[in-house]
Amino acid sequence: MDEFSFIDSIMQKYYRQSSIVKGIGDDAAVVRPVNGFDMITASDTMVEDIHFRLTTMTPYHIGYRVLAANISDLAAMGCDPAYYMVSIVIPKDWSQQQLQEIYAGMQDHAREHQMDLIGGDTVSGHQLVVTVTVYGYVPKGYARYRSQAHEGDYVFATGYLGDSAYGLHLLLLERDNRTDNPFIKRHQMPQPRVSFAQALQPLRRVCLNDISDGIASEANEIAQASDINIEINFGDLPVRREIKEHTSEDQKKWVLSGGEDFELLGTVSQDDWPRIQAAAEQTNTKVTKIGTVKPATENPCVILCSDGRREKLSKSGYVHLQ
Repeated sequence: MDEFSFIDSIMQKYYRQSSIVKGIGDDAAVVRPVNGFDMITASDTMVEDIHFRLTTMTPYHIGYRVLAANISDLAAMGCDPAYYMVSIVIPKDWSQQQLQEIYAGMQDHAREHQMDLIGGDTVSGHQLVVTVTVYGYVPKGYARYRSQAHEGDYVFATGYLGDSAYGLHLLLLERDNRTDNPFIKRHQMPQPRVSFAQALQPLRRVCLNDISDGIASEANEIAQASDINIEINFGDLPVRREIKEHTSEDQKKWVLSGGEDFELLGTVSQDDWPRIQAAAEQTNTKVTKIGTVKPATENPCVILCSDGRREKLSKSGYVHLQ
């Protein structure tokens, strides 16, 4: 299959977004601004043997997951996904079928969010590299920022934490490679919290960050951006029974810094907490209050409270307070 035949094979038969003037098929895409909305864009790259291994993911899962990572960034901004572009460096020993499976994974996930593929590029190389850029819309002035946490806020998280890291653990041990294993599915086919984030649009202020690197990293990003301290109770973190059966060290590794759950970490005023709970019920989303926002010290930080001890939580783990 030549380049032009391949482009024809991935072109959509129709576009779901009415704002698209011209998608694939010209030198560039053309989209029309939507009145009353701000456009949000994000980009993410996945590299073979750094972000994934072919022993733990099929080409389909690679495509599905790289788009999910980008959509999760849009969700954290309170955004409605609209379009995406894909650039791939494909190894010469890959078949056209494998390449098309990557696009099939993206297309299936895009369909779940009414997104359209509007362009990109494909070149050959020595290692698989997939870069996806996504675009979406949010009502003007209602984008969510890490800098919006205030003293006294409740800290909350959606879903369960550590699932993806535990799923990868199972895959690497080769103890279970069933696609219906819930932990493996969470690793290979994560579900960004778009509907929950959109249900929060009536709130004037809510701070959100997507959990891609682990709650330790994301909480520190909020603390630094908002110039506050965050206090998290480890015992309140939403963790499944199967993970709790492992050692405390493994639990903390998977839950705090395992990452790639693509859940949302957020803060909201105590007065607005009932509205968070209402949005959770409306979208069938598990939401757990896991801590509070405290006044900043000289250096904004995250404090982990666990087993009667208080520890400073670094971006990659935890360090004892002096």
